[in-house]
Amino acid sequence: MNNLKTTLIWVVVVGSAFAILWWRGQLQRLSNYIQETREELRKCSWPTRDELVGSTVLVSVTIILLGVFTGVLNVVFTNLARWLT
Repeated sequence: MNNLKTTLIWVVVVGSAFAILWWRGQLQRLSNYIQETREELRKCSWPTRDELVGSTVLVSVTIILLGVFTGVLNVVFTNLARWLT
């Protein structure tokens, strides 16, 4: 019986929220937003698998090179700071 009351309370709360949103026009705005977003996504040109793999490799190599560069500079400046102090 307690489960039934809890379920009924949630149905009333969700139903009330839905009714308020519908009354204020928010559901129509959400529907329009989703529809316009889908239309815009259809206009997009998506990369091919080869383009995606190439971009991923390029980004990975760039991150590795930047990490190595940062590490080398860290070692150089650490040794320079030790030498000066």
